[in-house]
Amino acid sequence: MHAYALASVAVPVTAALYGVTGVLRVRTAALRRSALDRWAAVLADPYQAALGRWWPNDPVQAAAARLVLDGLVTVNHRGNLSPAPAATDPARTPGHPLPEALLAALLRRSAPATLGNLVLRDAEFEAARREFWEARPELLAVGEPGGRARVGLLLLCAEMLFYTAGLMSLQPDGDAEWAAAWAAWAGLIAQVVWFRVYDRSRGAGWTGDADAVAAARHGTPHPALQALDVRDPEAFRRLRVSRLRTRRGRNRGRPRRRTPAENGGPLSSG
Repeated sequence: MHAYALASVAVPVTAALYGVTGVLRVRTAALRRSALDRWAAVLADPYQAALGRWWPNDPVQAAAARLVLDGLVTVNHRGNLSPAPAATDPARTPGHPLPEALLAALLRRSAPATLGNLVLRDAEFEAARREFWEARPELLAVGEPGGRARVGLLLLCAEMLFYTAGLMSLQPDGDAEWAAAWAAWAGLIAQVVWFRVYDRSRGAGWTGDADAVAAARHGTPHPALQALDVRDPEAFRRLRVSRLRTRRGRNRGRPRRRTPAENGGPLSSG
């Protein structure tokens, strides 16, 4: 094969490879900036920032802390939550959908309830939590190459093998042919280097704005939780107990002792 033919194909192919890689990197960088800007706006809401966290720093615990701090809810030593008299005042609304949904769930009850009971058994509160979760935008993602990209890589490997065989059989004659041969060799070497660049970029792949979500998940606790821990540590501990309890029984889950009247026995005449 002639050196001119090899150089006329190897050099454009190499330029195309690096050009496509550059375009993809610019696109990925633009997606990253867009994702981080969007999530910065979402995570400005501290309840959204706490949405992916586990108990005791999750948004339900934060909503309860906010209600206690605002004097709309009280919590006793058993972890039972009760609406305060100010809870029915229209001017004393929590100002956020999640604590509002929690307060509404407590107002629907005829008796105090624990956080664990509300989370487990209150369908309307669960619907409000689901709606709050679905308000988040979908994650952007840059995945692994698809089927077409893999076919392109196989074709590139075949092209490199073909050109390696052609270059090994070259016998340039004159300065012009030597220059073309060296250009073809340079293109082939650049293609080999490109594989290394491609492998590194794929190994350090970016999964979208999930990194912003992960950073928020491990960030500082919700401001209401921090404030309650400082202002009223006892109420803060009671809320933790409340989230773990699914019953509000006085005996903490043990069967209540029945009276003689409940057992059908005779009543004392005293």
